[in-house]
Amino acid sequence: MTEVAVRRPDRLELGEGIRWTGGALVLVDILAGRLLTAPEDPTAPLKQLAQLPVPLGAVAPVSDSPGTWIAAAGTGICLIAPDGSTRWLARPESGAPLPMRMNDATADPSGRFWAGSMSYDADDGTGSLYRVDHDGTVVRVLDGLTVPNGPAFTADGTTMYLADSARGIVRRHTVDPVTGGLGAAETFAVLDEGSPDGMVVDVEGAVWVAVWGTGTVRRYLPDGRPDRVLRLPARQPAGVCLESDTLHITTARVGLTASGPLDGALFTARVDVPGTPAASYRRGGSE
Repeated sequence: MTEVAVRRPDRLELGEGIRWTGGALVLVDILAGRLLTAPEDPTAPLKQLAQLPVPLGAVAPVSDSPGTWIAAAGTGICLIAPDGSTRWLARPESGAPLPMRMNDATADPSGRFWAGSMSYDADDGTGSLYRVDHDGTVVRVLDGLTVPNGPAFTADGTTMYLADSARGIVRRHTVDPVTGGLGAAETFAVLDEGSPDGMVVDVEGAVWVAVWGTGTVRRYLPDGRPDRVLRLPARQPAGVCLESDTLHITTARVGLTASGPLDGALFTARVDVPGTPAASYRRGGSE
């Protein structure tokens, strides 16, 4: 059985959006608006890179702009400069009838940025998925979601996995790498317990899914068959990423009436199939 380890002292309220960029491990504490990085010393506390006055769902590095991040934050999408200042590209959820916030997000291998939104109360069908094109245009590509998580992409960028956590389902879409167009949704996995949250695809095309409420991370083969289950001593796994053959897992304390000593911790586990670094957002129309 794969062993999990906790070596850092941090306990996050809602740790998510964890990404290995190839040079750094970054993650967010969503509701606190904090962007964090993990020092190379595996026992050192997390280091804060920026703090926003709004919830921060996830980030991706911006290609050719070291220290700059594109972020799903507040009611839209912004760029976070190395000094922590922000420039907003769009706030598409600012005029919504219900209070909304951005949630999970990632860049695809073609260099676009994808971000989900949800209502604070997770009202049914009020969430959307947005795509940020190379020119900075923000486009709503899916609606009728409740709590979108992921998305996660295959290495060639032609397949996207998207969880709707509140509905216990992970769907799969084809993606046109040239235009960013999405194909129709097909069901990839339906969970009988817990909620699918953050996801990452390994080099064999299998999908690792953090399953909120169950204390597990589950690996699904490309055909959707369950492959293995990794158990954690924390109830709310929320995000996953692969740094080569090390799986990093964020967890959360939010909503627990009595949190345990490891709820909110950052876990690591050695796995036998590696992943690749998270993609960067690319500006200026390059493919």
